[in-house]
Amino acid sequence: MIRKLFDKYFELVFWITAMVCLAFTNPANHSHFSLCPFKWIGFTWCPGCGLGHSIAYFFHGDISNSFHAHWLGIPVVFGIFYRIYVLARPVDYLARIKAEEAKERI
Repeated sequence: MIRKLFDKYFELVFWITAMVCLAFTNPANHSHFSLCPFKWIGFTWCPGCGLGHSIAYFFHGDISNSFHAHWLGIPVVFGIFYRIYVLARPVDYLARIKAEEAKERI
């Protein structure tokens, strides 16, 4: 049962948590903890970090800095929100099963 719940809701919880964390992150603060291996090595620029900063700036309403940090940040936000919608929408599984059974009969 736990495995079914994990399989069903892990991606949804992951994306919601990621969006909430980026919304509360201060992108201008450079002293925060990072999981980025490029920062550990000492590089100052990373495409993934730029994307994260872009999303954080967008959540703070700073469109100009968001676009400057990474030009794909704003489209990615909308793409992730669409994915959250798809994962969270209610699905009528009985209707889906009946439709698949009807398709098999043909």
